[in-house]
Amino acid sequence: MQPSSSYQVTFFSPYPFQKGQKIHISSGPRKGDWEVIGVDDKKVRLKCPVSLREFEWHRFCYYTGDKELSQWPQKD
Repeated sequence: MQPSSSYQVTFFSPYPFQKGQKIHISSGPRKGDWEVIGVDDKKVRLKCPVSLREFEWHRFCYYTGDKELSQWPQKD
């Protein structure tokens, strides 16, 4: 058996959050709509636009695309 000369590789990069962004997390325990209210090299601070609760987490999101939405926050 000869070694393969190429491999299918998937790359991920941390998303470069910016204060004021409106984001939607599509799955997982942080699923839903959020506003970025703070960001540094290690953590991101998010605010729920419905409950107005704020959370700070280690950076965790990865960019998957943009969509034009007619409503934000979205209703479940």
